[in-house]
Amino acid sequence: MPTDLDYLVPTSVDEALALKATPGTAWLLGGTDLLPQMRAGRKAPQRLVDLKRIAALHEIRDESDGGLSIGAAVPLADIETYPGVLDRFPLLAECAKTVGAWPLRQRATLAGNLCNACPAADTAVALLAFDAEVRVVSMTGRRSIPLREFFLGPGQSALLADELVTDVVLPGISAGFKGSYQRLSRRKGMDLATVGVLVGKSNGTLPARWRVALAAVAPTPLRLRAVEELLEAKGVAAASEAAEAAKTACRPISDLRGSAEYRREMVGVLVRRGALSLG
Repeated sequence: MPTDLDYLVPTSVDEALALKATPGTAWLLGGTDLLPQMRAGRKAPQRLVDLKRIAALHEIRDESDGGLSIGAAVPLADIETYPGVLDRFPLLAECAKTVGAWPLRQRATLAGNLCNACPAADTAVALLAFDAEVRVVSMTGRRSIPLREFFLGPGQSALLADELVTDVVLPGISAGFKGSYQRLSRRKGMDLATVGVLVGKSNGTLPARWRVALAAVAPTPLRLRAVEELLEAKGVAAASEAAEAAKTACRPISDLRGSAEYRREMVGVLVRRGALSLG
C-alpha cells in the first residue's frame, strides 16, 4: 500500500466530481475490491475520493413504475434485508447474500460489485435478468447505461473515467420473478463462484416470463435470451434442451477454480435443475 496518499471526503456529488478531475484519483465506496488490489500492486491511485458521506448515494427509493432505485453507497447487507427488495426482487437478495461474508457485506456495495466488472460478480446475474440500468453522472451531464451494455470484458466496463455511478435502477416490469441462484465454489465461505446460474420465472402476463443468467463462465456475466425463449415456448418439458443450449452459449476458461469442461457441464446441470424447480 502507498504511504503517501491523499484521502478526500466530499459531501455532495458535485464536489466529488470536481475532485475526480485531478489525474490519479479513484472512487472509494466499500473498498472491498479496491483496497486488496492496491495491496497487490494492481492499482496505485494517488488520491482516494470517499463517497460514503454523500447522503443521496445511500438512498433506496421507489420508482413510479413500481421498480426500485438503489443508491451507489448502499451496502449489500442492507439490500438483502430491504423489504422492497425481498417483496419485489427476491432473486437480487439471494444473489447479494452469496457475496463474501456478513461483515464484508456491511461495507461492499452493489455499485462496487458491478464497477469491478468481475465475470463472477454474483449480483450482476440478477441485475441482467431484471433488465436493470446504471445511472451515472459526470461534469458534462447524466446518462443511463443498460446493464446488458455495461460489461465489456474482465475488469472492463462502459463507465468512463470521469463518471460516477449514482444508482442502479430495477424496472417495475421485472418485479415478482421467483426462482433460484445456484452457485458452485471451491469451498463454503468466502470465495468467488466457479459457476453461477440464475433461473427465474414470473407468474404474470409478461411476454417473456423466463430469465436465465450466468456468472463465472464467460468474459462477462451472461443473459441467455435464446434459452429463455426455449423455456417460454416449451416450458419445463424443455429443461434438458435448455441445459444443452446453455452449455453451448457459455464460454468458460480453465483456472485454479475449475476446468472449462467442468464449468460447462455444471452450467447444464444447474440450468436444468433451476428450470425443473419452477415447473
